Amino acid sequence: MTDVYIVGSYSSAFGKFPDRSFKDLTREVYLGVLADAGVANGNDIGMAWFGNCGMWTDGQGSIRGQVCLTPLVREGLFPERVPVINVEGGCATASIALHGAWKDVLSGQTDLSIAFGVEKTFNPASREKTKALFDGGIDQYDPDEWMAYYAAAGEASGKPFEPGPGRTIFMDTYAMQAAWHMKTFGTTERQIAMACAKNHNASVHNPKAQYRFPLTVEEVLADRPVSWPLTRSMCAPIGDGAAAALVCSGEWLARQPAAVRARAVRIAASTMTAGKYRRLDEPGLSQLAAQKAYKAAGVTPQDIDLAEVHDATSFCEIYQSEMLGFCGIGEGGRLVESGATTLGGSIPINLSGGLVSKGHPVGATGLSMIDELVLQLRGEAGPRQVSGARIALAENGGGVMGFDEAACSVMILQKD
Repeated sequence: MTDVYIVGSYSSAFGKFPDRSFKDLTREVYLGVLADAGVANGNDIGMAWFGNCGMWTDGQGSIRGQVCLTPLVREGLFPERVPVINVEGGCATASIALHGAWKDVLSGQTDLSIAFGVEKTFNPASREKTKALFDGGIDQYDPDEWMAYYAAAGEASGKPFEPGPGRTIFMDTYAMQAAWHMKTFGTTERQIAMACAKNHNASVHNPKAQYRFPLTVEEVLADRPVSWPLTRSMCAPIGDGAAAALVCSGEWLARQPAAVRARAVRIAASTMTAGKYRRLDEPGLSQLAAQKAYKAAGVTPQDIDLAEVHDATSFCEIYQSEMLGFCGIGEGGRLVESGATTLGGSIPINLSGGLVSKGHPVGATGLSMIDELVLQLRGEAGPRQVSGARIALAENGGGVMGFDEAACSVMILQKD
């Protein structure tokens, strides 16, 4: 099997862009990824994967990628007759797209495949459309099943399941998990706030982050409550954005100029798992995905120089630190408190600002994580650069099955 590399990576800025269309965002990241790869055109691209969750709320389903790429084809910027595969998997959508592109190249079907994640979740004219987008991430056929599950979990965690206005149901599920973790392991609200403040302060140095202002731990704790113990600062915002990655084979890369070869980043492992209705004390699906990824890449958690994890809430970063093996089960809060996850620490996490501050346009998030890690492994991350970074990990989950995500991706990148 060939080695597979990311030769080009690009992310738009994240924010609320009511005047920018899905086609606008697609154009930006496509041209951006070609420029980053140092290639004149996309003529060698043999396959495209297009990730999106919300276009159907504007009436466009089925052929989303084909619709967004048609203007580029017409202008001779994107090659004709390239198959476009549309994918959707909640917040893991962009990672699924990249996993598909990776498999294209790994299998030898093509030397060059491209993955897109394009999303608009901010719809000032219709909150119902935004709500519909997020509602798609949980079972709409048998809601009684998850309502009963959450009711029982509420009793076990000491936090009743009480969805309310002004938030998605996912914030309530994360809050219940946080409450159970606090009750079981002694994790504190302050530790969750520390993870949050760390990421907001990191995003000050990310020019593409949705939020670029610092926060103290006290300011996080004093922010508007969303669902105890979570405050507004601890929850990912609504926003728009896109990201893309160009994936190539080692053989194709060997034929490129030295300047192109020097910036390529190898995909050492790409693994996925599916969620289930697990027990509260049972490890989540990301633990299995991580174990599979470490085995495939031939590394251990101690070999990881930095990580981007799916902190839809700041509690999630604490939890995923445990699932990924960066600390023991129940020790995630103390890991954050120790300073290990900051720039200069033993395992820096979410130096992009994470979802809570960089932003979380659902279908674009996974590829934006990859863009951050590619920058870091190339040594191009500026003030947030991890010195000597060589191996990085991205964890991205999407949708909900009880307290699991419906889908989870763990990818390990390595700079050869």
